[in-house]
Amino acid sequence: MIIAATAIRIGMVIEFNKELYRVLNVNHVTPGNWRGMVQTKLKNIKTNSNLENRFRPEDKVEKVSFDEKEMEYLYREEEHYVFMDTETYEQYTLGEDIVGDEIKYIVPNSKVTISFYEGKPVTIELPMTVELDVVETEPTLKTATLTNTTKPAKLETGLVVQVPQFIEVGTRIKVDTTEGKYIERVQTKK
Repeated sequence: MIIAATAIRIGMVIEFNKELYRVLNVNHVTPGNWRGMVQTKLKNIKTNSNLENRFRPEDKVEKVSFDEKEMEYLYREEEHYVFMDTETYEQYTLGEDIVGDEIKYIVPNSKVTISFYEGKPVTIELPMTVELDVVETEPTLKTATLTNTTKPAKLETGLVVQVPQFIEVGTRIKVDTTEGKYIERVQTKK
């Protein structure tokens, strides 16, 4: 679908210079008595490189539509990751180029949304938060008070996040997938 540059929104995927880009930021700028422009920050879906570009308001871009499927992560096989369509049980093997750093938030049997463009998987969309177990961290300091001092903690997927001093090995925590930050400790059911 062809849209005006002024209709570009964060999260959209557009085709620009024959490449697919996810829109990370949009800013409509009208500097004094100059002509307005649309300042964008774009992320190349294939290479993960960032690009900043200014569009004129009269410029047109192609908004890309995807087919999205809920998939379940099954396992890793060398440099590939196997996902299963939760409706058809069909399995897809995705490479590092598609999965990228998102794998640090995915454990076996977790659900993600995979976007397909022209029948090929192109991106993985994670939930806003995930719950992961702490597998390695420094011991809790007895002198630590309720201040906002933090320490690094390695999670079950290999991701390292800063956590409060009271978090110990074996604790399950909630992590923000957009910024890779600790949110809270998860209460475990007994």
